[in-house]
Amino acid sequence: MTALSPAPTLPAFAELEPRLALALETATRNGASAAEAFLSVSRGLSVNVRMGEAESVQFQRDRELSVTVFFGQRTGTAGTTDLSDAALARTVAAACAIAQAGGEDPCVGLADPALMATRFPDLDLFHPWALETETAIELARDCEAAAFASDPRVTQSEGASIDTRQALSVYANSHGFIGQRRSTDYSLGCAAIAVQGDAMQVGHWYSAARHRDDLEDPAAIGRRAGERAAARLGGRSLSTRTAPVLFPAEVARGLFGHFINAISGGALYRRASFLHGKLGEIVFANRVTARQLPFIPRAAGSSAYDQEGVATHERTLIDGGVLSGYLLGSYSARKLGLTTTGNSGGVFNLVVDPTYGGGLAELTKEMGTGLIVTDLMGQGVNTVTGDYSRGASGYWVENGVIAYPVDEITIAGNLSTMFRGISAIGNDVDSRSIVRCGSILLDALTIAGEA
Repeated sequence: MTALSPAPTLPAFAELEPRLALALETATRNGASAAEAFLSVSRGLSVNVRMGEAESVQFQRDRELSVTVFFGQRTGTAGTTDLSDAALARTVAAACAIAQAGGEDPCVGLADPALMATRFPDLDLFHPWALETETAIELARDCEAAAFASDPRVTQSEGASIDTRQALSVYANSHGFIGQRRSTDYSLGCAAIAVQGDAMQVGHWYSAARHRDDLEDPAAIGRRAGERAAARLGGRSLSTRTAPVLFPAEVARGLFGHFINAISGGALYRRASFLHGKLGEIVFANRVTARQLPFIPRAAGSSAYDQEGVATHERTLIDGGVLSGYLLGSYSARKLGLTTTGNSGGVFNLVVDPTYGGGLAELTKEMGTGLIVTDLMGQGVNTVTGDYSRGASGYWVENGVIAYPVDEITIAGNLSTMFRGISAIGNDVDSRSIVRCGSILLDALTIAGEA
């Protein structure tokens, strides 16, 4: 990527910390027994190019302060974008009024002060990039041009886009905890359209990173998007059957996204999860192990503390197929009669261990005959029952080789059976999100297509 001058800096932590201190002090003066405040500032640039022309350019600059107060077992929250003394006073007063008007809840309150983070390692999350608008447009154009050059049937585009964001978030509470997290996020992607007769297919690809040097080359991204679009032309449906299904890494991580939702505190205390009460039981194939690793440099989900200031920890959530941990904040933990796990706000890098010495290509051969799913549509996942049914497209495989593209099909099963039916996890780990895993081969799913 092109080296550019340093990016405009965000406000210094020293400029923001007094605002949070004033908010907490004001809450105490208003009679609150405890309080917490969260302040975030961010700025970014988003550029979209379509058919070689800049379609949109957006500059974003945001800031927001939210204050939560506690009057015993009553709580109220209010927010503002105005950081003046007067605005802070009004915001705290509003939060206090909400709390005093509300009902009591024995589970509300700050997390235990003994659990607050005290160690703040450098996670290498902040790498400002002074990307000028003209340069951003050229990068997006190069990306889209590579898609057109990848195959003569790629003649249209939904566009190529580049997004940059740098942010500083500060959290403080009346335990005396204060923490800051400065980060950058960059992404570059393309959606190419291949045309053959009356048929049209879209192919997507993107790259995301904390540092601009970790982004894929724009031409490689565009070429991948174009090739994916062209490869989907000529798709056909399948007769209804049961067969092995292979999820490439970028699709496979969604399976573990459903797992994360199912072991999260809100779903558990509401008994709205098929994994409620399953702690210590076998819920995956015995070859599956997944861990939370919150201190990976430059990773999407790295953090030293959660949304309540509680220290994050390396944890094993799936141990040889056994569910060995939930994801709890202090409120959900109290509802369940447990202790917070330091996961208010979710998981901090779920890393799924590979079980197989190859990636998608090798797993395709291993599968022999079955379906590769490249795209999923719809929201047909019920985390209460585990029922899973989604529209899909991809490729039918015979004798370890892709035979033809398929579309207009539905894959169906139940997450409990799917998790236990994982035959292999590849080593082609996708590191673009908070879930890091390779391609996943399932032993069987129902595929519904033509009658």
